[in-house]
Amino acid sequence: MDLSLASILTLDGVTSGAVYALLALATVLIFAVTRVVFIALGEFVAYGALTLSMLQMGKVPGTVWLLLGLALLAAALDVWRGLRRRAGWRSIAAGAAGLLAVPLLLAVATVALAPWRTSLLVQSLLSLALVTALGPLVYRVAYEKVADASVLVLMIVSVGVHFVLTGIALAAFGAEGFRNPSFWDANFDVGPLSLPGQSITIFMTSIALMGGLFLFFERSLRGKALRATAVNRYGARLMAISTEGAGRLSFGMAAFIGALSGLLIAPTTTIFYDSGFLIGLKGFVAAIFGGLASYPAAALGALLVGVLESFGAFWASSFKEVIVFTLIIPVLLWRSVREGPRDDEE
Repeated sequence: MDLSLASILTLDGVTSGAVYALLALATVLIFAVTRVVFIALGEFVAYGALTLSMLQMGKVPGTVWLLLGLALLAAALDVWRGLRRRAGWRSIAAGAAGLLAVPLLLAVATVALAPWRTSLLVQSLLSLALVTALGPLVYRVAYEKVADASVLVLMIVSVGVHFVLTGIALAAFGAEGFRNPSFWDANFDVGPLSLPGQSITIFMTSIALMGGLFLFFERSLRGKALRATAVNRYGARLMAISTEGAGRLSFGMAAFIGALSGLLIAPTTTIFYDSGFLIGLKGFVAAIFGGLASYPAAALGALLVGVLESFGAFWASSFKEVIVFTLIIPVLLWRSVREGPRDDEE
C-alpha cells in the first residue's frame, strides 16, 4: 500500500467517522440524561434519509402517518393520566392539544408541499422536522412510564422499540434502497487526493453541530438542566427540573442528530429500511470509548471506528463489520479492569 492509497482510505474513514461521531454524541447524551442504551438511534438515520427520498419523488413519506399515530397515542395516554389524577378538563385538553399541534402542522405542510417537489434544502428541512418530532413522542410512549427502571429493563425496551421502528420502516418505505443527491457536487484536488464537496459538507456540519452542542450545554438554561439531570436525577427533581421534560428534550435532540446523519450519509451509500441499525451500532461502539459519559472520547473513538472500517474494507471487505465490532471487546475489558463493578443508580 502506497501513501496515496493510504491517504484516500484515511479520508474515506474520517468522513464516515464524522457521521459516527454525531451518533456517538447522541448515544452519550441519551444515556447520560435517561440511562437508556438507545440502540434504535440508527432508525432515525434511516427515517431521515428515506423521508427525504420520498419527498424527492414527490410522495408523502410514511413518516407523516407514524408521527400522527404516535402523537394520538401520546395524547390518549396523557388524557388517561389526567383522568386518573382527576385533573381539570382544561388542563387535560391543553396537554393533548400541545402534543398534537406540532405533528398536525408538520403533516399538513408535508402533504401540501410533497407533490410540488420543492428544493433540496426545503425537503431536507422538512425531513429533519418530521423525524425530530418523533423523538419526544417515542420517549413519551415507550420510556416515560418506566423511566425509573433499571438500565437492563430500559435496554430491553430499546430492543422492542428497534424492532417496531424497523417493521414500520419496511411498511412505510418498502424494501427498496435509495441514494439521495449530494448537497455539494464540487470536487477539489489536494495533492493525490480528490476531496468531494459532500465530504466537506459532512466535516463542516459535524464541526458546527458539535460547537452548537457545546454552547447549548454551557450557556443555555435548558442545556444546564440536562447536565444537572445527567449528574443526578433526584437532585435535579429537588431543584424543580422536570426529568420527564429532560428525557423528551434529549430524545428530540438525538432524533435531530440521527436524521441529520442520515441526510449526510445517504449521498455516499444506499440506505435501506434496516440500514440504520449497523450505522447506529458503530456510533454505539464509538460511544463505548467514552464509557457512555465522555463526549470528546466518544468523538475520537468514532474517528478511529471510521478509519478502521475503511482500511478493513480494503484488506478484508467481507470481515469489515467483524473488525469494527471486535474493537469493542478490548475496550470493555480495559474499562472493566480500570473501573471495576459499579451498582446502578436506584
